[in-house]
Amino acid sequence: QVQLVESGGGLVQAGASLRLSCVASGRPFSTYAMGWFRQAPGKEREFVAAIRWSGGRTFYADSVKGRLTISRDMATNMVYLQMDSLKPEDTAGYYCAAQIVYYSDLAVYDPLKYDYWGQGTQVTVSS
Repeated sequence: QVQLVESGGGLVQAGASLRLSCVASGRPFSTYAMGWFRQAPGKEREFVAAIRWSGGRTFYADSVKGRLTISRDMATNMVYLQMDSLKPEDTAGYYCAAQIVYYSDLAVYDPLKYDYWGQGTQVTVSS
């Protein structure tokens, strides 16, 4: 059993920054990778970023590369999404997810391969 709780969303102007946080809990917590996904009204849930828990390798959607940075703190079971130079098109609910076991090298991009999800935190970017 794993629980994920996101925080840090809000309403900001274009060009501003936010840092989203996700804390994972469980007995014990163990995961292969953590990811961030987002979903805007009327759109499908889309991949944003992921990080391998042990090795720290990161993966990004082309749309956010260079602006958003995923990181983790293994001592506190936290994963972060630092968002800089925010754009109105970044407006969405943001969800963290845990991929507990290894499936394939490309599985981090696939929301169907994630086992646990947080409740989401809303990010709204105005122009």
